[in-house]
Order: sequence, then C-alpha cells, then structure tokens
Amino acid sequence: MARFAVFTPDDNQTLLQRGDMTEANDIWPAGAPKVGQVAEMTRAVSQRDIELFTDISGDRNPVHYDEEIAAATAFGGLIVQGGVTSAILNAVVAEKLPGPGTVFLNVNWNFRAPVYPGNSITGAVEVLEVRDDKPMCKLRTTVTRDDGTLALEGEALCYTMPLGASS
Repeated sequence: MARFAVFTPDDNQTLLQRGDMTEANDIWPAGAPKVGQVAEMTRAVSQRDIELFTDISGDRNPVHYDEEIAAATAFGGLIVQGGVTSAILNAVVAEKLPGPGTVFLNVNWNFRAPVYPGNSITGAVEVLEVRDDKPMCKLRTTVTRDDGTLALEGEALCYTMPLGASS
C-alpha cells in the first residue's frame, strides 16, 4: 500500500514512499529528465476558450468580452485570460516532459504580452535542474505566440508521481 507524506517546498520529507524504495524507473519509465531536455506543444486559441475558462473561473473581465472596451485598452482588442495562456504548460508537463503523473508545486510566471483569440500559442519547457533524491525538477517555461512574441516566461517546480496501481 502506498504511503503519502504532506509536502512543503522547504521540508526534507520524502514525498512518496512505496514500501522501502521508490525506483526512478517506476516514476519515469523512459528515464529521469535530463538538464537541457526540451518539449513543446502548440494549439490555436479561440473565443470558445475564453468562454470555457469563464465557466470554470468566473472571470468576466470586459477585456475578454466587450470588443469596444477592449479596443480602447493598451491591448487594442479582446484578449484571452492568463489562465488560458498558461494552461498549455500544464499539458506539456503532463503529456511530454517530465510526463504523466507530473504536477506543478510552484510556478513563477511573468506575462509579457497578451494572447488574442485566433492566435496559436506554443508552450515550451526546458529542464534546468533534476533532483536525485526526489522525483522533482525545475523547468524554464515559455509561451510564445505564432508571430514570435513571447507572451509568458518563467520557471516551475514539478513533482512526478508513479501512476502504477497500488498494491
């Protein structure tokens, strides 16, 4: 049976123990991430994404819905919510690198430019550090619009847990 410990970034507890050992290959079947390794995903962003994010967040800021108000702002038009912009990074870490079972423990993101409905965005991660005592890694994170504009940049600390069935 799996035993779980509460994690705080500053503690020195083991995040996950299975019996007396946790093997790296149980967590990362393809091997642990390597410093310098990169992964990315691209997707188009639409007005529907704004509506779906509003449904789950309640964010009804007029810069996302009112074309007249949005046009009069520094953005010059409707923009998608920051949560829509950053969400692609959730997909990259969960699907590609580090991979399935990965969650964010801490993120530090700076939003550099707006993303507009109709843009395609590319979320990218680069491994900066990998811990050898816990299944954790630090990533450089970016989201870039299809015109090459950097929309988001920062870092994230991730934890990857094994997904095998408990015994």
